[in-house]
Amino acid sequence: MSDLDFDLFVIGAGSGGVRAARMAAGFGARVAIAEDRYMGGTCVNVGCVPKKLYVYASEYGKSFTDAQGFGWSSGEKRFDWATLRDNKKTEISRLNAIYRRLLDGVDATIIDGRARLIDAKTVAVGDKHYTARKILIATGGWPYKPDFPGNELAVTSNEVFDLDEFPKRLLVIGGGYIAVEFAGIFNGLGSQVTQLYRGPLFLRGFDSDIRAHAAQEIRKTGVDLRMETNITGLERSSGGLIASLTDGSRIEVDAVLCAAGRRPHLEGLGLEKTAVKLTSHGTIEINDEFQTAEPNIYALGDVTGGMELTPVALAEGMAFARREFGGLNKIVDYDFIPTAVFSQPNIGTVGFTEGEAQMEFGEITLYKSTFRPMKHTISGRDEKTFMKLIVEDATDRVVGVHMMGPDAGEIIQGIAIALKAGATKATFDSTIGIHPTAAEEFVTMREPWGDD
Repeated sequence: MSDLDFDLFVIGAGSGGVRAARMAAGFGARVAIAEDRYMGGTCVNVGCVPKKLYVYASEYGKSFTDAQGFGWSSGEKRFDWATLRDNKKTEISRLNAIYRRLLDGVDATIIDGRARLIDAKTVAVGDKHYTARKILIATGGWPYKPDFPGNELAVTSNEVFDLDEFPKRLLVIGGGYIAVEFAGIFNGLGSQVTQLYRGPLFLRGFDSDIRAHAAQEIRKTGVDLRMETNITGLERSSGGLIASLTDGSRIEVDAVLCAAGRRPHLEGLGLEKTAVKLTSHGTIEINDEFQTAEPNIYALGDVTGGMELTPVALAEGMAFARREFGGLNKIVDYDFIPTAVFSQPNIGTVGFTEGEAQMEFGEITLYKSTFRPMKHTISGRDEKTFMKLIVEDATDRVVGVHMMGPDAGEIIQGIAIALKAGATKATFDSTIGIHPTAAEEFVTMREPWGDD
C-alpha cells in the first residue's frame, strides 16, 4: 500500500475529469476529485445541455407560425423567460446530483473546493493537503471577455442563461459557434439581436460554403449581422446600455453578451510550483499520453488546446484511465470527429473543409446541393438547406461532409460513421436513400460541382 493518500487526484469535475475518475476507480485505483463550482463542468451547467434546452425553446415561436400553413391555428403567442430559466435550473440540479451519485458509486472521494498544486505530488483544497501518485488537470475553459471600457457591464455564457430579466434588445459580440448559437436562441425567443464580428465572415474554421450560407440564412431569421464591426465601449443609459462601435455608430440595448472565445481555466492552479509547461497559446503542453513536463501530472480536455468538444474530453478521459490504471494501450483517434452548431438552421460537419482537403489531398471533387426543406413548401418559411460532399480524387474517398439545415447534427452523426469506415463516393452512390428525407440527398448527388 502506497503511503500517498490517493493513486489519482483529479482537478475538475467536468466531462473529462469525471470520466477519468470513474474509470480509474473502476480499475481499483484510489481516486479523489475536486470541484469548486458544479458537478458536470461547463457542458452540463453553462454549455451544451442548457444551450440545447434553450434552442428547443427558441424554435417554438417559428413552429407556431409554420403550423398555420398546415391548418393549425392558436391564440396569441407569449413567451415567459422565468418559466424557461427556472425549469432549466431544476433539470441542471438533477444532472448535478446524477454526476455526484456516479462518483459515489465507484467510491471516489469528492472534495468540494478549488484545488491548487503545492508540488508535483501534493494538492491543497482550502487548508487541507492531499498527496497522490498521479494528478490529472481537467479544469476546462473559461469565457474570455475583451478589454474595452465598460466591459464589466457585459455578461458571458456563464451568466446569460440566468438573467433576471429577458433582454428585449441583445448585442452579441463574437463570431464563433457560441456567439452564433446564442444569437439564434435569443432571436427565436423574441429578442431584437445584433451580432458583431470583427472579421469579414464569421464561423472561422468551418467550411467556406457553410460560413457563407450561414450568414445568408441567419440574416433571414432577423438577426442583424454586422461583419468587420467591433465594440469600442459600453456605458449605462436611462434605457439600458449604450454600445459604441468601430464604425462610429452607437446602439442601445438591454444586455451585451461577450462570446469572443474561451481560454484555459488555469488561474490560481499553482502550475508555477511544478515543471508543467504552457504552449504559446496558453494551454497546457502534453504528449500523446496526456503527460505534462512534470511526469506524474497529466492534463486533458479544453485546457490542452485540442478540440473543445465534450465527447472528445470523454474519449480522452477513458483513454487516460485505461492506459494509466487498466494496462491498456489506448489512444484517441482524432480523425473525422463530427460536430454540430445549434444555430438556426442547424449546422453539422465532419472531416476536412474544402480548403483543408485541397492542402491535404491536392485534387478533390465537390458535390453541392441547395434546396427548400419539404416542410417549408407549405409552411412558407424562406429557408434553404445546404449540403456538400468533398471527395479525394485519387481514392474516391469522401473526406468531408458539411450541412446546414433542419436536423443537420442528427444526420451528420450517421454520416460520420461512414467516413470513419472509409466510405467512398461510390459507396454513397450505391446506398439507397430514405424517401422523402433531406438526408437522402447525400446519396443522390451525382454531378460534380463546377467552379462558383
